[in-house]
Amino acid sequence: MSLPRQLSDRTFAALADDLRTVRTLDLTSAMAPDPVGTMTVSTAPGLAKVVYVGLSVPPIGMDSHMLFAFTPADSAIPHFTLDAVEANGYLAFHLDLVPRAELASHLAYVNAAFQPLTPAFEEASELFGASRAAISPRQYAMMSPWMLVHRATEEQFRAAGRFVEAYLEHWRTLLAKGLPEEVVASLGDTDLAARDARNRANLFSREVDPVWANVSRLLGDERTDRIRAELITDGVGDGDG
Repeated sequence: MSLPRQLSDRTFAALADDLRTVRTLDLTSAMAPDPVGTMTVSTAPGLAKVVYVGLSVPPIGMDSHMLFAFTPADSAIPHFTLDAVEANGYLAFHLDLVPRAELASHLAYVNAAFQPLTPAFEEASELFGASRAAISPRQYAMMSPWMLVHRATEEQFRAAGRFVEAYLEHWRTLLAKGLPEEVVASLGDTDLAARDARNRANLFSREVDPVWANVSRLLGDERTDRIRAELITDGVGDGDG
């Protein structure tokens, strides 16, 4: 099992108790007779949905595993995301908690939801240095300043697990305990659901993220847009896709 798959599987298992898969979709490609990946949609108490997308295509040297754990539309708890990838001989990962409110104008929210990540962020920044993966300023604008997005050697990638664990532990603590009442009150000027819908539509748009063009070349537009729709919306249905 590849290092990205190991990290993704371990993280998925630790996301939440009582995860239940409600929908699966085989991802097929003209490049191979068998499915090249899977999308699963799961749910758990306290979460809107968890979306996993795994793609493994040895002929083009790609092994990619993406996790997004979405909190409910009216929640201020950030979403959790991890991408773990091996492509063209390079290892990379992307780790973040996605803000539910604008950070510059909500210091109490920053202090409660993100500031505790700083020791892990600073340690990771020192370990990985300038080996950042390609990501545009527009994508940065939709994530958090604590986002880790790095290329890595095999040794570094193995070490990345401890940063994933630190971010995940903090996120699970937020889920379990909630934000302090005064922090929630300070977000009264924000329509959390409306802001999240706009942010996700932008974050997963073809215009902002060029990865979707690459996915379309592999899976076709219809399957790619089905994945994007799953990431943009909160709906969870029963049955296989």
